[in-house]
Amino acid sequence: MIGVSGVRGIIGEDLSPELVAKFAAAFGEFLPGGLVVVASDTRPSNEMFRYALFAGLLSSGCEVVDLGICPTPSLQLMVTGLEAKGGIAITGSHNPAQWNALKFVRPDGLFLYPEQIQKVLGITERRIKRVSWDRIGKVRQEDSAIENHLKKILPLVDQQEIRDRHFKVVIDGCNGAGALITPELLQRLGCEVVKINCEPHGYFAHPPEPTRSNLKELSQIVESEKANIGISHDADADRVGLVTEEGDILPEDYVLLLAAKFILGKRKGLVVTNLSTTQALEDVAADFDSRVRRTKVGDVYVARCMRKEKAVIGGEGNGGVIVPEVQYARDGIAAVALILNYLAQTGSSLSLLASSLPRYYMVKRKVKIPPKGFPPPREYLKEQFGAARFNFLDGVKITLKEGWIHLRPSGTEPVVRIISEARTRQEAENLCRMGMEKVLERSTRSMPFPLSSTTILSFFI
Repeated sequence: MIGVSGVRGIIGEDLSPELVAKFAAAFGEFLPGGLVVVASDTRPSNEMFRYALFAGLLSSGCEVVDLGICPTPSLQLMVTGLEAKGGIAITGSHNPAQWNALKFVRPDGLFLYPEQIQKVLGITERRIKRVSWDRIGKVRQEDSAIENHLKKILPLVDQQEIRDRHFKVVIDGCNGAGALITPELLQRLGCEVVKINCEPHGYFAHPPEPTRSNLKELSQIVESEKANIGISHDADADRVGLVTEEGDILPEDYVLLLAAKFILGKRKGLVVTNLSTTQALEDVAADFDSRVRRTKVGDVYVARCMRKEKAVIGGEGNGGVIVPEVQYARDGIAAVALILNYLAQTGSSLSLLASSLPRYYMVKRKVKIPPKGFPPPREYLKEQFGAARFNFLDGVKITLKEGWIHLRPSGTEPVVRIISEARTRQEAENLCRMGMEKVLERSTRSMPFPLSSTTILSFFI
């Protein structure tokens, strides 16, 4: 699968060492040549893919810096810090262990733009240029990525204020790359740290996406340990999930909402997010006389807009926060530091901060096979939804007086995602059902849509 951030697939089916080597060589030609930084999450398949990646890059004349296992945002910082021509993260991110992916990084630390991904893809479809034997580069190891990342994050928060609170924090590293950095961050901030699933061997204790269904163990341990907060990362730590001191698992969107409230309380400014993130972000921004701009789904679109418009905070409703003072990339570790600073500054509990946020209900579902002809013609949509407002920037987003529906093909797996939001649970369910019946069934009359089989998330927000 080719997505906005790179190449993704199931190991041994869609993704093979030969394919990895080909895309690495194509990326090397695209740059062309020069220094390329490589890192990975903890998946066992990365040992195989790492050497395939080296071979492809070296064959196209690149010099390689191997960071080993480290979070994707740590890699992105090293690309800019080393003034490299680019970088590649080998990570399946939030996907299950049988998945893996290559994420291609530009010299400025952002992921390749979609049009650049298409150029790399085009190179793979012809004979890739290789260098002669006497121009093959070298691989060298570098172990400073995590320390470099911590040095960028720590000055942004009031470290003494956090230390004075003596927070007790449970961190679930999911046996991923975040296990190598977030416990260290917490210790430097004076927290009492309880570690679970922090062995970076890549055999995930639960699916790595930090969503409600995957954080039950964390919730139980936060309660039993009487901790102030629970934190969980996905496999490459660009996202974070939160659990309150009462053991309540917060919706993914709350991470961005809390980070935005903290930053906007210090300085007003633009907030950038995607079309699928909660409407509550507009409510939060309005409280600080600030505004929100929305982009297509994908952190590269959010980051690109943030940099152009000089936004003060941004991210997506999946637990990914972009802090411009660190870098224009989703950074689950920086998000943790901001949330702790917010807790320390207010002297409040996470449950009280969460209860102060605007309240909506959101429903998320998915259909496994993207239907042909999606989305339907605009004339049809206008007939079905009357005076609704439509946004066709990414799939179709339909805004009605009771809420909104967003339907779009996923960029990370072969499904169509359906997200709806409203002030009540029933209205959100009705909107989701309406989107499935009027939009997806119109696109393909032959597919059944049983709601229970496609529900992936339904929560109070």
